[in-house]
Amino acid sequence: MKQRTFSARALALILTILIVEPFSLFGQGSSPELPDPGSPSGITREQQVQVGQQAVGEVYKQMPVLPDSSPVTRYVQDLGRKLEGVIPQQASWPYQFHVIQQKEINAFALPGGPIFINIGTIEAADNEAELVGVMAHEMSHVYMQHSAKQAGKTSTLQGLAGILGAILPGNAAGNIARLGIQLGAGTLSLKYSRGDEAQADSVGAIIAYKAGYNPKAMADFFQKLEQQGGSGPQFLSDHPDPGNREASIQKEIQNWPPKNYQGSTGTFTRAKQEAGSIKAYTAEEIAAGAKQGTWAQQNQSGGAVPPNVPVSSNNGNNAGNGAPGGSITNISLKDVRPSSRFQQYQGNNISIGYPDNWQVGNGQGGMLIAPPAGASEGAIAYGVLVGAGQDQNAQSLDQATQDLARSLQQQNPGMQQSGSVSRIRVNGKQGRSLYLSGSSPVTQNGRPLTERDWLVTLPAPQGGLLYLVFIAPDRDFNSLKGTYQKMLQSLQLR
Repeated sequence: MKQRTFSARALALILTILIVEPFSLFGQGSSPELPDPGSPSGITREQQVQVGQQAVGEVYKQMPVLPDSSPVTRYVQDLGRKLEGVIPQQASWPYQFHVIQQKEINAFALPGGPIFINIGTIEAADNEAELVGVMAHEMSHVYMQHSAKQAGKTSTLQGLAGILGAILPGNAAGNIARLGIQLGAGTLSLKYSRGDEAQADSVGAIIAYKAGYNPKAMADFFQKLEQQGGSGPQFLSDHPDPGNREASIQKEIQNWPPKNYQGSTGTFTRAKQEAGSIKAYTAEEIAAGAKQGTWAQQNQSGGAVPPNVPVSSNNGNNAGNGAPGGSITNISLKDVRPSSRFQQYQGNNISIGYPDNWQVGNGQGGMLIAPPAGASEGAIAYGVLVGAGQDQNAQSLDQATQDLARSLQQQNPGMQQSGSVSRIRVNGKQGRSLYLSGSSPVTQNGRPLTERDWLVTLPAPQGGLLYLVFIAPDRDFNSLKGTYQKMLQSLQLR
């Protein structure tokens, strides 16, 4: 059973699917040119590269990856360099290409350039152009900065992941979640909109064409997946069909100037044969291995992890929250007991008192107040999360509170709501209170303790919602509740 805890990863983004019709990027009869990718707001190019590298570190903990010395990986990297060469330098990214030992057909791109191709995708390609089409499609997500742009569109309470991502220094989990990347238990999900997928099809077709490959092969590959069933739906579920995908690609390319397209080479044939001889795992096997820390150890010992990839030293056992550093052992109430002496945190829009032996971590609009021993990267066992966000769909504070609680439960299988939303007065202001329970990162005899999470919400003076989540193992919660209530009643909003 997957164990989860309340952490920065717990508020992973759930991006709204935007249905956008595919659009033409160029005029008829002319050689296609790559569009201006634009610039997303709120995140720089350097930040995208940094978060992408953090996500790469997570991939090497969660999935079996071939070393770059593998002939299959070298072949894929050679293809990637050929495609990268047609992108103008000022608009390109530090692309990387790696191969995952997974049977199912899939591929994904991370912000800033890292791209992973499943062995199953290589085996499913009938020719080099089909494989190029998949790779060019993924490169287009990076080129158009879709993850960063989607993060800027998020206006629901799940967007609070961006606030939590900056709370702990080096907290990869929250930074990754900010860009809508959900990674854990051997799976990775980037939920692009249908408009993003249509654009990646169009831009990917241009990249393939400029590199000398028939862009129709991309449409052929997608059509094959739709028809075959089996492993096809996994790829298509991560890459939603924008509607008449094959027809749209065919329409885009029909008037491009003809070329003598490159055909498959002996190199492709040898790489495909080599791929068929490599041990590959099902999604279920990969998920089980991730929970046991198998892939983190295998990738390290096999030399698969490239240099400068931020991979933590934990054993990959994600007890607690499915995140690195997700379990905290040998800790008890005496290690985190709050002082009776309070000091006041003063922010731009908020003031709150807290024990003077606890610490405040400032984030981008949010913060964590916790004892030093009560939190580590990716895991919060004791403390208080404070943040703010918007829920444009909510018509009342009750609904906004329930929406936030529901999103937490969706992201944390096994988390349960205890009772219903109740009214609470906080320093004279009307708020809402709700309890949830789940698995704590604190373990005992190898098993996670039950955790209690007290969610309190208030209308923010500038609009939207302010929330506080008070966290502790259930066995210790009542001992800390007096401190938590004192902190809550000291809260002042400006």
